[in-house]
Amino acid sequence: MADVVPGADLTPTRPRGVATRATRAIGALAAVLFAWVLVGGLWFTPAEKQQGESVRIMYVHVPSAWVAYLAFVVTAVASACYLLGRRRSLGFDRVAGASAEVGVLFMALALVTGSLWGHPTWGTFWVWDPRLTTTAFLFVTYVGYLAVRGTGATPEQRARRSAVLALLAVLEIPLVHFSVVLWRSLHQQASVLSPDGDVKMDGSMLTTLFVGVVAFTSLFAWLVVHRQRVQAMGDALAIRELDDAIAVRGVAG
Repeated sequence: MADVVPGADLTPTRPRGVATRATRAIGALAAVLFAWVLVGGLWFTPAEKQQGESVRIMYVHVPSAWVAYLAFVVTAVASACYLLGRRRSLGFDRVAGASAEVGVLFMALALVTGSLWGHPTWGTFWVWDPRLTTTAFLFVTYVGYLAVRGTGATPEQRARRSAVLALLAVLEIPLVHFSVVLWRSLHQQASVLSPDGDVKMDGSMLTTLFVGVVAFTSLFAWLVVHRQRVQAMGDALAIRELDDAIAVRGVAG
């Protein structure tokens, strides 16, 4: 039990100026890059010969999927740092939880935009294709991870059990990524990171897609920083309430 004076203010102090400025800089960078993607994706990049104007969904769909993968990997790395660290710092757990929350958000966005893209291409919003099915399963897995984190427990109990689950769940990502190679899939294979290294994409489209990936990654970092700060305040409040309750029982006894 933490050595806390009952009723003390455990709200985390205001972040140092350097950290605050860095966070604002990341947010500003994301805003500028998103404006670039919006203008470039809608007006300055050409339509695709076979898919037509629907290919513009790519500038949201691909970065969303990338950020979801990245977020889940960050969750696993932070969970491993918590389990293997000598001090078992809850800071790693909070980063893991915040990253997973953002990852679930972007994975949902990838599923929605993928369905919107698939309708004009395949004639339907959803098919039980290997890529779509494994992606949906990955999404459900991390929704379950967040549910485990939300069950009543001390911060240490929450950190231990969610860390184990995160290290198991991240093993699904290679299965999702290589599903288009392992099984016959309607989903196209990678256009940029293709095994043969041949990038079959117009230069302006490739540039806009790259800027989109950087923009979404910047937004991911900004969201994780702010979300883990909120979790830190929540943990501090929970500890204060528990210590206050123990103090009240001690006085009553």
